[in-house]
Parts: sequence; C-alpha cells; structure tokens
Amino acid sequence: MEEEAQPQPQTRIEIEDDLYGIDPEHVRKVEDALREGRAEHARALAEPLHYSDAADLLERLEPEDRVRLVEALRPDFDPEILTELDESVRDEVIAALGFADLAAAVAELDSDDAVWLVSQLSDEERARVMDALPAELGAVVLHGLSYPEYTAGRMMQRELVAVPAYWTVGEAFDFLRTATSVPDAFHDLYVVDPRHRPIGKIGLDRLVRARRQQRLNEVMDDEGTTVPAAADQEEVAFLFRQHDLMSAPVVDGAGRLVGTITIDDVVDVIDEEAADDMLRLAGVSDTDLYRAVKDTVRARIPWLLINTVTAVAASAVIGLFEATLEKIVALAVLMPIVAGLGGNAGTQTLAVAVRSLATKELAFDNAFRVIGKEVLVGIFNGIAIAALIGPVAWIWFGEPALGMVIAAALVFNLLIAGLMGSVIPLTLERLGVDPAVASSIFLTVFTDTLGFFAFLGLATIFLL
Repeated sequence: MEEEAQPQPQTRIEIEDDLYGIDPEHVRKVEDALREGRAEHARALAEPLHYSDAADLLERLEPEDRVRLVEALRPDFDPEILTELDESVRDEVIAALGFADLAAAVAELDSDDAVWLVSQLSDEERARVMDALPAELGAVVLHGLSYPEYTAGRMMQRELVAVPAYWTVGEAFDFLRTATSVPDAFHDLYVVDPRHRPIGKIGLDRLVRARRQQRLNEVMDDEGTTVPAAADQEEVAFLFRQHDLMSAPVVDGAGRLVGTITIDDVVDVIDEEAADDMLRLAGVSDTDLYRAVKDTVRARIPWLLINTVTAVAASAVIGLFEATLEKIVALAVLMPIVAGLGGNAGTQTLAVAVRSLATKELAFDNAFRVIGKEVLVGIFNGIAIAALIGPVAWIWFGEPALGMVIAAALVFNLLIAGLMGSVIPLTLERLGVDPAVASSIFLTVFTDTLGFFAFLGLATIFLL
C-alpha cells in the first residue's frame, strides 16, 4: 500500500490577503482528517503550528472534533496552547486532557502562565491540579495566587536573574554560564543590594559590551523604576507605556525583588483591557462567541432589561405629548432623527472619554476643559446638522415652523450628548464604578428622554 504523503508544515505567510493567523483551508483539512478517522494526519497538520495558531484551530473546530484533535496531540501537547484559548473552549480541552496531563502541562509553563492557568480553574479542579504539581512549583503557584486578581503579583514571572552590585561583569558571565537556576529566556539582569532590593538593571546588550573587570554597579541602569506587587495591571500597563519599558522588577511591601514583568505580558494586558472596555460598552462578554446559547442569553438579558427600563422612560415622555402627536403626525416621522443623532453623538463622546480615562489622559484636573470642549463640539455639530435637517423638514411637510423646531431640538440634543457623554464616565469613575460598564445606559436615558422632551415640547409651544 502506498504510504500516505505527509503534509508540509504550514508557513506563517500563505496568502496575500491574510498574512498571519491560520489559513481556513488548513482548518478544513484538519476537520476532514479527523472526521475520516485519520488522526495521525490531523496531528501532522496541527503539530507544526505556533501555539497561538493551534489554539485558534481548536476554537474553530466543532466540540467532537476538538476532543479528537486533543487526543491526537496528547503525546506532545504544547501547554502554551491552554493560555491562548477562550475560557469556554479551554474548559473543554482541559476536560479532554484529564487532570494528570493538565498538571504535567502546567509544570512545563513559565511561572506567570502557570499561576494564571491555575487561577482560571474551579476550586475542585484547582485542588486536584495543585496536588499533582511538584512541591516547588506548587509553592510558587500558591504564592502567586495569594495576590489579588489583575495585579502585578499575579502577572509577574518568578524566573529572573538577580546579581549583587559588587560583582564584576566577568563574574556575572561566569554565573550565567554555570548556574542551573538561570531562566531559559531573559533580557535583563537585576542588580540587588544585600537586602535583595533592586537598585538597578543591566540589559544583555549593555552587559556584552562591558569589560570583564568592570563592576556591575558601574554599568547598570539605576533609573529605579519598580512595580509594587499589589499594583493594578492597568497601572502597570500605563507605566510601561509612559516609560517605554521592556521589563520592570516587581517588589513586595518591603521593597524586596520578587519577580519581573516583561513587555509581552503587558501587551496582553493592554489588548485585554481595551477589548474588555469595548465589549462592556455594548454589555457583552468576551466569551460570548463560544458560549452555549443559554449562557449567552443569561449574560445579555440583564442589560436588555435595563435598556427596557430606559426605553419605557423615553416612551413615558412621548406619552406626555400624546395630544400634540395626534394633531401633528409629522412629529412621529421626525422623532427618530432626534433620538438617533443624539445617541450617535453621545456615543462618540463616550468612547473618547472612556478611553481617555483608561489611558489617564482625562482626569478631574482637566475635566472642565474637556467637558467644555465637548459641549462646544456638540453645539457646532448640532448647528451643522440642523442646517441640513431643518430645511428638509420644511420642504418635506411644507411647514417652516416645523423645520425650526426640529433644528432647535437637534442643537439641544447634541449639546446634551456632548455634555453627558463626558460627564457620565467621569462621575462613574469618581463613584468607583467602571465607566465602560454603565455609561451607555445612562447616556441613552438622557439623549432619548431629553431629546424627545425638547422636540415635542417646542412643537407644543410653537406649532399648536
């Protein structure tokens, strides 16, 4: 029987329109191999992939195919795949691996990834994995879990190189060549004092250019930027962005060196926080794509119920002007214009404000300037839109006063949109509420209810 041709490893660049990521055709080939019972062929297709692409592959497969691929990859399963999977898919993969293989996978990870992965497990799963881990790694993971979630202590790596300031460059090189505790990959050496407090760091590029007889304290960078282990991960990301850092030492309450944070971890945090804020503005979760229908419904329905309340409030305002609407039917035709433009203008301001709060560009010391600017932008945008819609309404319905009413209502509502789009996030921030979560709900209340009230109120005064 002719031997089956082995597939060639997928290259990172396969088609012009999609330079990176996994090729959909590659996914289809894996699916076909799994469904036809050719597990070795599927394994040969998946094994050469980068672990992030392998995670994408697992996410795109149907649950039954996913289990088959995990079984095929089990002998050489790359544990880093688990750190890239969506939560729902990761649970399925972990269930397919079993706790013995999961513990073995955790043991192969860097300490920061091991802590993160164990933290994502349920209490029962965590206990079983911790029991199966080597004692030394188990202690490291427990220490990482002792820090609150989303802090530097949770995201830091314990693998680092710490050297005393009185060493020479030559001694540092000799240590790096012979020590068994040196990490597989690192970029900086941290120089510490006798109390193990960081006093500087030396990049490998500077170290290799220094003379062997030079003392480390002569060639080190003594900028002194350290990260408290209890610092929020957003604060860490801000520090890296502001100071253009590639790495930073993490210290405990006594100032002792306990870990390091590198730029690759910070990039993940920035991406996660940005995506989280964007999704929260819409009231959805980052796991909605892979959740079961019932779980997705359960996650989204609270926000829809809150929106229902705001919609009822807007309807109640319309109900106050029922008599006006009965006499001037054209108002019902034009009302969506007022609400829609106000909502869109408010969302523009809201997005800028929430993002600026996250990057610390907007704070209470410059709040009045920003609010004033957004109000002026709202007024000028309102005048521009009113100059367009007013004449259209006049010509459409043959009523000059109607054009003036909707023009005035638009200016007012876009002013409110600019004002509330900036005030609401600032107020929520001051109250300790995440502006990304609740801002859009309150914004809708103001732009809809006040917009309708202004439009119908002016119509009642000037048209009846």
